[in-house]
Amino acid sequence: MRRINPKYIRIAGITVLILVVIMLIGGYVAYSKREVLLQKAIYKAKAKAKRDYNLDVKIGSARFTGLSTVAFTDITVVPFQRDSLFSVKDFSVSVKVLPLIFGNIKLADVILQNGRLNLTSIKGVKNFDFLFKKKKDTTSTGNKVDLSELSNNLINEVLYKIPDNLSLHNFLVSFVDDSARLKMLAQTAIIKNGKLASTIKVDDGAATWHIDGKMQPSDKDIDVHLYADGKKVELPIIEKKFKLKLNFDTLSTRLSNVKHSNGETKVYGSWSVRNLLLNHPGLSVSDIVIPNGSVDANVFVGTNYISLDSSSVIHLKKLTANPYLKYTLNPVKIYEVKVNTGWVNAQDVFDSFPTGMFESLDGIQATGKLNYSLNMFLNWAHIDDMVFDSRLQKDKDFRIVKYGRADLGKLNKTFVYTPYEKGKAMPPHTIGPGAPNFTPLEQISPNVRNAVMTAEDPSFYTNRGFVDESIRKSFITDIKEKKFKRGGSTISMQLIKNAFLSRNKTLSRKIEEILIVWLIENNRIMSKNRMLEVYFNIIEWGRGIYGIGEAARYYFGKSPSELSVGESIYLASIVPNPKAGLYAFQPDGTLRQGLHGYFNLIGRLMAGKGLIARDTNAYGFYGVRLREGLRRTIAPIDTAVADSLMHQTDDDNNTGIGVTPVFEEPKHPNFFQRLFGKKDTTAAKLEKKIEETNDAIKTRLKQEIEKVKADYKLRVDNVDTAGKTKKEIKAEKNRLKDEGKEKVKELKDRMP
Repeated sequence: MRRINPKYIRIAGITVLILVVIMLIGGYVAYSKREVLLQKAIYKAKAKAKRDYNLDVKIGSARFTGLSTVAFTDITVVPFQRDSLFSVKDFSVSVKVLPLIFGNIKLADVILQNGRLNLTSIKGVKNFDFLFKKKKDTTSTGNKVDLSELSNNLINEVLYKIPDNLSLHNFLVSFVDDSARLKMLAQTAIIKNGKLASTIKVDDGAATWHIDGKMQPSDKDIDVHLYADGKKVELPIIEKKFKLKLNFDTLSTRLSNVKHSNGETKVYGSWSVRNLLLNHPGLSVSDIVIPNGSVDANVFVGTNYISLDSSSVIHLKKLTANPYLKYTLNPVKIYEVKVNTGWVNAQDVFDSFPTGMFESLDGIQATGKLNYSLNMFLNWAHIDDMVFDSRLQKDKDFRIVKYGRADLGKLNKTFVYTPYEKGKAMPPHTIGPGAPNFTPLEQISPNVRNAVMTAEDPSFYTNRGFVDESIRKSFITDIKEKKFKRGGSTISMQLIKNAFLSRNKTLSRKIEEILIVWLIENNRIMSKNRMLEVYFNIIEWGRGIYGIGEAARYYFGKSPSELSVGESIYLASIVPNPKAGLYAFQPDGTLRQGLHGYFNLIGRLMAGKGLIARDTNAYGFYGVRLREGLRRTIAPIDTAVADSLMHQTDDDNNTGIGVTPVFEEPKHPNFFQRLFGKKDTTAAKLEKKIEETNDAIKTRLKQEIEKVKADYKLRVDNVDTAGKTKKEIKAEKNRLKDEGKEKVKELKDRMP
């Protein structure tokens, strides 16, 4: 082995010695000047706070008490002309030397005693509004922010500011506004040897909270739990300000790892809660309780997007699902949502519903398997091309063994229907043969049936309770209008809403409505004819008017079988807003001109399907006359006001998926138009738009059918044969073929 030349060893030793001497001299200079440097740093920080945020920062004393430890006393922060924001009596902090050499400030030890954070918002004046003011950046080059780098730096900054050792005593956080107040006193908070333990008094001892668990920020390993002594964790201030009642037994948060590479920051963590209780007027009429729920969340942040990766898992009692969320910020906003449960036991799905969420399905029992999938894609630059596909599939063994609280088969026999108005029960109606106002389907004029189906649900007899394209269009309209404007209810959905559910406008009721419709339609619990018969006999047609029998006699003094085309189109026009039905008439009993275009539109659609004959006289518009006994109740009213009242939907939004009433004055044709029979262009445009929409639906469904056929052919040709007999292989192929045929049939049934 060749020996190193002693000359080189001496040179290396001298070099190291020189570096050590330089570092010692630099350290001595820095140590001797550290008090001066500290005061300069404090002066700059106070000046920056004043200049950028208009904050008056005062420090009683600041001095070094060790090599890297600084002790402060009497710190106060007061925003200009605002209440005091922050104060602390004694504060000591030390940083780690090694990270400091490389420019990173990592806290080692923190001691804090007798501090206060005071947040106020009185009469619109906040002492923390400086947090929301955008800072002017005069050095900006116009380059877009790299979200991956930003998130990685932010996470590291937060983790570095969590000390390895913490000793906190008596730190009060208070919030006061015009209507509520909250106090949270952290009596103790200790971090030692990677363990966190704390005691927090809420609202002067009304509750005692604890936050404890693992706290190892240097290793990016955090696992903490929040719970209360002898009761649930709750904040009455949330209920008071937002009408949201929220409490739980334990809330757990875990951060297991953070990685940054190849332009992407990956954050791995989880959140879980036990016995979460929620109650909000927009959510449900009763308490919703989730015994246990959790999310294993893998959050990925790229240069221009943030996403919840599909490897994440949602756990809800017995049910698990894989979600995928992605929000792309630039160059255009793009939203993506996917959820997939895979094939799971049907009973596990129903058992996993939160307690108190549903009023009719609670207690339902089923066999077989279900699979739910959701796919949504929205490019903000092309909203009309939004993709929305939500479907619940069942296997061939799925069946309902026992109904829940509500007998879903009750509509097949005589039953009692009790309508509700603003939460109050109205006189009950018996729906079935022998009841005085019941009208069998065959005794309802085809004109009425066809007019209502054309206006509310043109594909009623072929859809399975839902029309995907209509739901997609509803979302697009709501997004553009930035409010819930367009409804997408089929006749099946309107029937279920009226027959089984309360009229409370809550999210849980809407979800339950969708599930009941799916169960009834996909398990053929009722025939389409029976559904339509019940629908006509229970829906509202005016104030206190329920069922087509009452409506026909109330408005026209006729039986349902005698109604003309014009009278039928009028009745179809008031389904979305039955209480405004009389506003359609003038005091002499004739219809207001604002409905002229609607009559032409519905009439032409019906004629186009061969349901009625073509008509050049607005399809009975001029022949409709209100029953004479009602005319004297019609007070003169401004045309614009009447049209506005008719155009509104009722409080429960009965708007269907067909054609909503169009209220506009008919344009009087000129001489040449009268001579050559000029058509109503407004109605023609609407009719053309509907036809184009139907064509688009057909094209999309045909593409889906071909895709399903190809997919199942591939699956049949590539059945796994390992360890299976020929009989088992054949059975599996036949099962796949039958499943494929059923899916194709479902798609064909959705054809308009």
